[in-house]
Amino acid sequence: MNKLTERFHRLKENGEKAFVAYIMGGDGGMERLKEDIFSLQASGADVIEVGVPFSDPVADGPVIQDAGLRALEAGTTLSTILETLRVIKAQVRVPLILMTYINPVLQYGVDKFALDSENAGVSGCIFPDLPLEEEGLVTGALSKTDISVIRLASLTSPEERLKRLAEDSEGFIYAVTVKGVTGERAELNAAELEAKISKLKTYTNTPVLAGFGISTPSLAKKVLPFCDGVIVGSKIVNAFHQGKREEVDELIKGIKGLALTVK
Repeated sequence: MNKLTERFHRLKENGEKAFVAYIMGGDGGMERLKEDIFSLQASGADVIEVGVPFSDPVADGPVIQDAGLRALEAGTTLSTILETLRVIKAQVRVPLILMTYINPVLQYGVDKFALDSENAGVSGCIFPDLPLEEEGLVTGALSKTDISVIRLASLTSPEERLKRLAEDSEGFIYAVTVKGVTGERAELNAAELEAKISKLKTYTNTPVLAGFGISTPSLAKKVLPFCDGVIVGSKIVNAFHQGKREEVDELIKGIKGLALTVK
């Protein structure tokens, strides 16, 4: 049982919902990556997802695209992110996830990526542009480590595909709450989300978390009754870029407090 799976087991035992915080690695430099991780950890994030900047981020909205460009301009690479995580590994108490497009991994070398990610304390990986049918590009190498491959499930996926995504899933399933790219939303279609997530949960015991568009406790409140937690990205990336760490702290505490009352 890896660190990520252990965290979800403990959350379930305590009747809690998970808060996964996304940040862009290298936005503001490697020193700020360390500060951001420690800040999120202190605020109560259950899992931290570190994005790897890429020149063609097809799944990302404007906020995360801009953060990726800033990180690339600062010289951030997959290698510098993994090295930074390796250095701070002993101080990180929460599970870390890498969110990376597949091209940087192939350029890095899949076997080396798997080994270096494990040495950096990574517990899971998300590959937003890697379809289920092509997972074999990475699963051979990652199966030799304790790193979970986390799958994304789209609202537009038919039932048979949801079933295939759920089968043999690891870590958690990332249920995409909107049709489109990442970014803050004013509203979510809770009824449609509940139907899709409830269907997913009939096929697996793997936790199902909702992400894309969730930026406030009021939006989180709509999805928490039928999922195992939420993933928040653009709101956090924007706040950290603007130096508003207190807003992130309040957001995490607000959603975590809310999650304790939702059953």
